[in-house]
Amino acid sequence: MTRLGESVARVSELLTQDLSSDKAVEQLLTETEARRSLDLTDLSAGEQAELIAGRAVELLPSPEGLAERITEARKAGRGLVVKLGIDPTAADVHLGHTVPMIVLSRFQRMGHEVTLIIGDVTAKIGDPSGRSDERPPLTDEDIARNLAGYRDQVKPFFDFDRVDFRHNSEWLAGITLPRLIGILSQVPASALLQREDFRNRLAAGHGLTMSELIYPVAMAIDSAEISADIELGGVDQLLNMQMGRKVMEIHGQRPQLIATMPLIEGIDGSGAKMSKSKGNAVALASTAEDVFGKIMSIPDRLMLPYLRAWTEWTDAEIDVVSARIEDRSLHPMDLKKVLAGEVVSALHGVPAAMAARTGFVAQFSKRTFADVEALPRVGLAEHGEETVATVLTKVLEFTPSASAARRLAKQNGLRIVVENGEGQQALLVPESAVVRPLGEVLAECLVDAGVGRQEGDVYLKAGRKLARLDGR
Repeated sequence: MTRLGESVARVSELLTQDLSSDKAVEQLLTETEARRSLDLTDLSAGEQAELIAGRAVELLPSPEGLAERITEARKAGRGLVVKLGIDPTAADVHLGHTVPMIVLSRFQRMGHEVTLIIGDVTAKIGDPSGRSDERPPLTDEDIARNLAGYRDQVKPFFDFDRVDFRHNSEWLAGITLPRLIGILSQVPASALLQREDFRNRLAAGHGLTMSELIYPVAMAIDSAEISADIELGGVDQLLNMQMGRKVMEIHGQRPQLIATMPLIEGIDGSGAKMSKSKGNAVALASTAEDVFGKIMSIPDRLMLPYLRAWTEWTDAEIDVVSARIEDRSLHPMDLKKVLAGEVVSALHGVPAAMAARTGFVAQFSKRTFADVEALPRVGLAEHGEETVATVLTKVLEFTPSASAARRLAKQNGLRIVVENGEGQQALLVPESAVVRPLGEVLAECLVDAGVGRQEGDVYLKAGRKLARLDGR
């Protein structure tokens, strides 16, 4: 039996146990977290291809084609050259960015050669995929700063010490006009203009620059320069990666295989892709408690996609818990706590995941908030004159913007909670109150509810996030 097979056998046994038990969950997280560094070189070519295909939206031309190429590479005494291109466009990284890195880690642990292409030239052009307008170009300073932040935040999911870093300025900065024209002359303009985002922009009368048209070709030259066997990317990059196959053929090379990764839906369940700008992302720099709470806030329907995206569980293991949810032998809340623990353990370790689990249970499953450790506090003497939106966004950082705070209140997700020896009383904060001073809103809520100012502890609850209000 392979090392992965032995781990699957142990986890399969744990998945049949009571997953509301801290002991069972800690054993499960310890086993699955160890899998993130598990040596996978003893898997057959077919098993390796199956493991990659299980996390891809598409594996082109086919999983069998990947298994065949792995076999050929082994016979030649080498691993596959696996490519991922990164245009370092932002310093802040969220869970959505880690999806291809987890698959790359599997390739790495299978014994293949991972190459990260840092798009220091293509980032200055700007990837037009899915955009309604041209992206502003980045400077060298922007790229260096963003790359440093990206590498530091993603490293829990990927071993950067076992990767070949290449900057595409190595070849693109010195490409001659005759060579570029020679490549472009063999690329039909229709292949570039078939992109839906390009067609939509042209139909709407928006501009489309030549640099954006050339972007897919420049990205494709990267594949030819490193003789890639397979390239990973989001499903929105499919046409760019297919251009890589075309340019490799122009260079007389065997075209690369393509593995497209899913674009993960954000935690708010709106259907939109995870994005910091939409306020529906989980930042990798977040605390263990914040990550756990955000995962616990997702709709139940996102649990299985998230398990596939961010854990080392196999499809068979995910099928086990899915079946248990169906036959009601496993409560969805218990599975969600396991999922939240998986994400936290990847970022902060199993002990931190178990501590966050304990804190969450104390905060939301017990009847008293006083049991919660390290609860943020807001002093009314200092912040009572600030608006509720300001406190939520700048003091507590519970919401990314004032508009998000208003949206939370509109959805009845913002409350003042008074807790005393007789229990809790949750007082709804209306949307109109978000732009008013916190102290004023608190006083009105207490008066309307007939609650005295000294009748208990008072908390501000924003969705699943909680802070204590001091100094009434």
